[in-house]
Amino acid sequence: MVESEAQTDEWVLRLRDTQLQGAALQELRKVLLRGLSRAFNGKGGGESFCEDVAQDTLIRILEKLDQFSGRSKFTTWAMSIAVRIGTSQFRRKMFKDVSINSLGDEENMKFEFADEDQVSPEDLEDRRSIVETLRSLIETSLTDKQKQATQAILGGMPVEEIASRTDSNRNAVYKLIHDARMRLKQGLESSGYSAEDVLSAFA
Repeated sequence: MVESEAQTDEWVLRLRDTQLQGAALQELRKVLLRGLSRAFNGKGGGESFCEDVAQDTLIRILEKLDQFSGRSKFTTWAMSIAVRIGTSQFRRKMFKDVSINSLGDEENMKFEFADEDQVSPEDLEDRRSIVETLRSLIETSLTDKQKQATQAILGGMPVEEIASRTDSNRNAVYKLIHDARMRLKQGLESSGYSAEDVLSAFA
């Protein structure tokens, strides 16, 4: 059923009304659970996972209610928050027993190209050359902290988890990654690769 502008306004009004809020939260919880189930059940996120995410999302929605601008349906906005929270929690769950240092292992630092069978041997060799240069630069041109953060990001670990594992914070991790990217960019350019070369290799 399409959510009308009036229905969208009603969500906001009910969630702001202390007498109506409880019932509105229960109704919204059911909407979130349906969406989360579709988004995460096939990835191993079961009922309890979706329930936890829904509860966290309801808290976040109440905190951010004044930020809802009405540019989309309220339930669409609410689900986007739920999916972001769910994705973050799912990644943390995936990496719960993974050492941050192990993400620098060769197995976790593989660069695979989905279209390998569709490019010429020459182009494939060029891509592999860029990858090997990038590997070398990660090993030799970055500080230990930059290297650790970069390898963790390439291994799929979320920024929040990196910050937690390194007793740091999101902003500090973002700064490390930004500085590392600048060093890697300079190193690739010094090795004769342009930004276009790198983008085409990983396109």
